[in-house]
Amino acid sequence: MNLDFPTIHTNVWDVVLAIPLIMILTQVIKVYFNVPKRIVPGIALSIGLLISVLISHEESILAGVFMGWFYGYAAIGNYAALKTSIKAFRKS
Repeated sequence: MNLDFPTIHTNVWDVVLAIPLIMILTQVIKVYFNVPKRIVPGIALSIGLLISVLISHEESILAGVFMGWFYGYAAIGNYAALKTSIKAFRKS
């Protein structure tokens, strides 16, 4: 059985543009549609998958899903780190 994994080409611009865009869109959706907090990470992941599959890696669905997970979870992690840093800064 021979598995052919797709070659995944990503560049800094995908990450520099995709992650902040996911964070912004997630916050806009959260504010305007009054989404419960427990659903927000799923929304970020879904947006990351959509951006990756439809824009960044449209040549390969497998590569798009693979990188979409990274985009979504990177946005979730960046948001959590930013929120924690702001809380720590306000306490000091």
